[in-house]
Amino acid sequence: MKIHRFIDNFDLSKKELEISDDIAYQIIKVLKFEVGEKIELGDGKGTVGFGKVKSIGKGTVLVGIERIEKVEENKKTTLFCAVLKKENFELVVQKATECGVSKIVPIITSRTIKTGLNLGRLQKIAKEASEQSGRGTVPEILEPISFEKSLKIVDKNNLNILFDISGELFYKKHCAGWRAEHSNLPAGKYARFLEDNSPQNLFIGPEGGWTEEEIKKVYPSSGVARDADFKIYSLGNLTLRAETAAIVATYLSTN
Repeated sequence: MKIHRFIDNFDLSKKELEISDDIAYQIIKVLKFEVGEKIELGDGKGTVGFGKVKSIGKGTVLVGIERIEKVEENKKTTLFCAVLKKENFELVVQKATECGVSKIVPIITSRTIKTGLNLGRLQKIAKEASEQSGRGTVPEILEPISFEKSLKIVDKNNLNILFDISGELFYKKHCAGWRAEHSNLPAGKYARFLEDNSPQNLFIGPEGGWTEEEIKKVYPSSGVARDADFKIYSLGNLTLRAETAAIVATYLSTN
């Protein structure tokens, strides 16, 4: 039986919490909770309270907290994704959140068509996706910035990956079946970043892909990587839609 989790600015130091407003409406009218049902409340910062519904009033729900736990997240992953059409970018936010991304930074590239986003709606989508997937935190969604600015804010000590069909094939090196099949490859040639917990930054381009000039800003034609030490990887020989690439790349990098 699924136990529903709700995330808000809950004070989990209390033994009892009275919930009202939208969350109470969802508990009472939508999910039709009954007294005694188990419930989980997260503070959005990684702490979750496990308890039961003690009473249901008119527009309010009283929850008794029985224990609290700190929920550990996967490695810190920031997704830098080109701004896409409304429904496509909303899908990226929802699914990347379910996959475990820590932060989403919309970027404006040379081939970006749409530049405006409803950040309030996107944050709501991220919150609901965090609740649905059982996370203890909600990814931060930043204001859109230019591709050039995004390159300046990444830490050179992090693992910085730009996805483009021109790059080497991106695989999960720790997959036993893949290792056995490619046992002749030099150690560490593929997906070193999947073997440690270093913070990582993933870059996904727009519907039309990266321009040659943008690729050169990351990895010049001289073959010498820029200071931030970017790597260019491909998700396969097929051309994926931008939102598909964002979801696949996030999942492979965080799980």
